[in-house]
Amino acid sequence: MAKFANEKFYITTAIDYVNAPPHIGHLYEKLCADVLARFHRLNGADVFFLTGTDENAQKNEKAAKEAGIDVKDFIDANAEKFIKLCKVFNISNDDFIRTTEERHTSVSQLIFKKLFKNGDIYKGKYEGYYCYGCEEFKTEKGLINGKCPEHDKEPEWLSQDTYFFKLSKYHDEILKLVSSEYFLLPVGRRNEIVSRIKEDGLKDLSVSRQNIPWGIDTPIDKNHKIYVWIDALVNYISALDYPDGEKYKKYWPADVHIIGKGINWFHSVIWPAILLSAKIPLPKLILVHGYLTINGEKISKSRGNIIDPFELAQKYPIDAIRYFFLKEIPYFGDGDFTEKSLIEKNNNELVATIGNFIHRTLTFIASNFEGKIPKPGKYEKADEEFEVKIKNVADEVGGLIEKNELEKGLKKILEFTASCNQYFQKKEPWKRKEGAKTTLFLSVNAVRSLAILLNPYLPFSTEKLWKLLDLDGTIHEEEWYTASQLLVKPGHKIRKPEILFRIIEDKEIQKQKEKLPKNA
Repeated sequence: MAKFANEKFYITTAIDYVNAPPHIGHLYEKLCADVLARFHRLNGADVFFLTGTDENAQKNEKAAKEAGIDVKDFIDANAEKFIKLCKVFNISNDDFIRTTEERHTSVSQLIFKKLFKNGDIYKGKYEGYYCYGCEEFKTEKGLINGKCPEHDKEPEWLSQDTYFFKLSKYHDEILKLVSSEYFLLPVGRRNEIVSRIKEDGLKDLSVSRQNIPWGIDTPIDKNHKIYVWIDALVNYISALDYPDGEKYKKYWPADVHIIGKGINWFHSVIWPAILLSAKIPLPKLILVHGYLTINGEKISKSRGNIIDPFELAQKYPIDAIRYFFLKEIPYFGDGDFTEKSLIEKNNNELVATIGNFIHRTLTFIASNFEGKIPKPGKYEKADEEFEVKIKNVADEVGGLIEKNELEKGLKKILEFTASCNQYFQKKEPWKRKEGAKTTLFLSVNAVRSLAILLNPYLPFSTEKLWKLLDLDGTIHEEEWYTASQLLVKPGHKIRKPEILFRIIEDKEIQKQKEKLPKNA
């Protein structure tokens, strides 16, 4: 596994429309980015993690009018909810960009002007089917039964004067870029884009909208607003104070853009073309995740199956929610959410496996060795095998996270913890005090390993665990590879053990039990 000491790592999420409050799909993307950001920090990288809100879209203005609220007030209120989402779920973003900020507006206009000066923008007329949900003109080929497949709505026919960007000019360069092995993952999403380019080619893109009050004026014609998918993509450099800011010089190009599959085309085709025209270096990697579903249907406002993450946070521990999404949703595929499954994973895995090993180790040391780590004796075969597992685990888990297989990394941690429980059970330290010393010495070091390994996934719980171990500094000051070292020394004293993960009662099951006859 590679180490990233002193290397920069710039990671972004997509920025979210503020036509409605956040739902758990927005949360999932931020959690994935958070894992990668925290992992790279532990690996010594200089990380900059950006998220934010897309506030200049027509759909935002439309939603505000439907709600009977001033557009700015409406957008400010919803943007604040996305900021709160990051705080509630312990997202470690370094910046939050809002596209109504002056720092963004000025850079969007600068980029538009650059494209124009380079001869890549010209005036024309566009007619076609327009989906307000996607903020995109659709071809008939891109519709299913006359409806946008992303929003399940019929698009509207629009005809207007517009400024076009010469996307077609960059056909060969973009095709070569997205066909490469390293730019766009997973392979299935890459193949979709390659096939679309080869079948349909790249057509010039309408990049302005006329006669709309909300948005950023084009710098060449005040009667036109910059198309939102030009404006929005620019956030990745406007947040770095492009073109002269120290952050831009330090962190660009982006190492990873994390996005949902519904906006793959914009990021893997339109964004690189804009950058090529503006003579700005290209991002290194675009990671495309799947969707959260409920009963097999994508979560979306238009389908009426939104789940409020703040309501979840009122009902369940934050790290239980993080655990479910990060382990049960395959990063490169779709995954279904139910509260019942969340409860099961918390009770059967967080509590019964991870929490069980941690608590039994710490309480045994507290009860039998006055909280002090015992000096190990002579190793038996089981001890030697267990120490090898501890020394290998950071490379195993880290290797999976490096490959962006986040759920597999968490499953590997769960697998390691299960082997910890098996070791503890096999050694039976409660039966022999001398043999228990070696068992507890190795077990508490495995607990320290878990604190580091789980930190990118479960920051609240692992920070608490680090304090229980009473180790110097914080987890953030540690380095990932030390999770494979036995650094909790004999004689070190831990604090009074506390339970990290608790059973969540399934109220529906409880109700069913209450309905049963008393003698059942």
